[in-house]
Amino acid sequence: MDHIARECSYVTGRTVAHGGAGDSSVLTAYGVFQGMRAAAERVWGAPTLHGRTVGVAGVGKVGRHLVRHLVEDGATVVVTDVDQAAVAAVQAEHVDVRSVADADALVASGLDVYAPCALGGALTDEVVGQLSAKIVCGAANNQLAHEGIEKQLQDRGVLYAPDYMVNAGGLIQVADELEGFSFERARQRAEKIFDTTARVFDLAEADGVPPAVAADRLAERRMTEVGRLRGIWLG
Repeated sequence: MDHIARECSYVTGRTVAHGGAGDSSVLTAYGVFQGMRAAAERVWGAPTLHGRTVGVAGVGKVGRHLVRHLVEDGATVVVTDVDQAAVAAVQAEHVDVRSVADADALVASGLDVYAPCALGGALTDEVVGQLSAKIVCGAANNQLAHEGIEKQLQDRGVLYAPDYMVNAGGLIQVADELEGFSFERARQRAEKIFDTTARVFDLAEADGVPPAVAADRLAERRMTEVGRLRGIWLG
């Protein structure tokens, strides 16, 4: 992005050395953690993962930062990754973090929260069928393997925090470059993912739909409103 920015001014996601936000995984993880806190409050009555067991599938950039937030909050963390070096790096930093062989073993273990932070399509029929967690909240994009999985999660009593909602912190981070990057300002904005997540859960309950459907409806409504305002401005 630094190279592209030399030819085009409509660029974000640059390195700190070139006036950008740097590694966007920092606030991606922070936003996921805020969404997870909101889900915990909805399920257990308090916005904390203290004393809960959280399984993190994928501990690359985002997953590694997420593990740190969880450990600091007092959670018991179990991880897996296809890259054993990534697992080793996390365990070197957090000695109490356990690891399992793969995502299947992680899902099959006793979890309170499952956090898919690697590839999309992580929530399949098979995974949902054996999932013990009461919350699914992770950084991976496109977590639902197919339409209808969101209803299966709801029917099994699993609260799903829509992926594109909770992982928006990275986008918030790089978008802040448009105003002259301030990490603290971007962090404060990413922290509001907690409020957005709680709002989506409220809408889902009020409308009697899964949170994924409620999030889509909210997003579509906002896009319609922005489109209408843009028409007025152009007119």
